[in-house]
Amino acid sequence: MPTWSKILNEANAVAAGNPQAAASYLDNLKKDYLRKLSEKTGRNVILYFSSFLGRQPSNETLINDLDINAFMENIHGLDKTKGLDLILHTPGGDISATEQIIKYLKSSFDGNIRAIIPQMAMSAGSMIAVSCKSVIMGRQSSLGPFDPQLNGVPCQSALREFNRAVDDVSKNPASLGLWQSILTKLNPTFLTLCEQADELSEELTEKILSDKEIDKVVKAKIKKVFAKNEDSKTHSRHIDRDKCREAGLDVIDMDQDDDLQDIVLTIHHCCMILAENTTACKIVENNIGGCYIVHSRAQMPVPMPVALPVKR
Repeated sequence: MPTWSKILNEANAVAAGNPQAAASYLDNLKKDYLRKLSEKTGRNVILYFSSFLGRQPSNETLINDLDINAFMENIHGLDKTKGLDLILHTPGGDISATEQIIKYLKSSFDGNIRAIIPQMAMSAGSMIAVSCKSVIMGRQSSLGPFDPQLNGVPCQSALREFNRAVDDVSKNPASLGLWQSILTKLNPTFLTLCEQADELSEELTEKILSDKEIDKVVKAKIKKVFAKNEDSKTHSRHIDRDKCREAGLDVIDMDQDDDLQDIVLTIHHCCMILAENTTACKIVENNIGGCYIVHSRAQMPVPMPVALPVKR
C-alpha cells in the first residue's frame, strides 16, 4: 500500500529539492492515477477533495454553492452512460448546496453513482455518500451523521432540551426559574429555525432514501444512524464501514481489491501532500483532464509555488 511518506519522498527525490517541481510531480501522479482508476473500473471518476484537516474551517473548504460550477466543469465531456465513481473527502457544508449537487449528479448519471471514501466524508458529505447506490470504504474510512446544525448547535438536541423544559415545568413548577435562566439565553426565533432546519434535513433524507431500492426497515435504520443524533450523540462521530453496513448501506470493501485500494490511496495521499504544501484548499478533478481548483485566500505559514491550473 502506498504511504503518505513514500509518495512524499518520491516527489522530493524527483524534484531534487525544488518545491515547484515537487508540486508538479504530485499533480501529474494524481492525474495519472485518476486515469488508472477509470481504466480499472470502466467508469467515470470525479475527485472531490477538501483540505479541511490541515486548515482552519472556512467556506472555501466546505461544500458550498460554488461547487456546482466545479461539477459542471468536470462532468463536461464525460461519457455519462458509464456511471460515476465519486471520490469524497469533505467535512460537509451547506445543506441547500448539497441538495443541488445530489440532484445534478443523479440526473447526469441516471443515479448510477458509487461513492469512494479514502478517509472521511462527514455531515453533508456523508449525505452525498448515502445518496449513492453503493459506498466503497476501507478499514480507515468513515462517514458521519448529518443531523442539522445551527451555529454549531445540534438542532435536534436543542429541540429536545426545550421539550424537556416544558415537561419538567409542567410536572414541577418550582423548576421554572432554572429553565428560565437557560432558555432566556437563546436568541429570538432560534428554536423555530432549529425546527425548520430539522424539517429540511428530514425532507432531504427522505428524498435521497426514496430513490434507493430499500424497504422501510432499512430506511429506518439509515435514518436512525445518520439523521438522528440520539444514536450518534455527537456530530463529529465517525461511522466506520461495519456500522454503515449494519445500517443498511451497500458497502464494498476497498481492501478486497489491493490494486483498487492502492490507486485510491495514492490519489488521496497526493491531494493531502499538495494541500499541506500549497494554497490549494479544494480540488475537483476528473479522469479526462477536467480540473477545478480553489486556492485559499489566507496566507500560508510557508508559501510554496505551485504549477497547477487555477479555475474559479
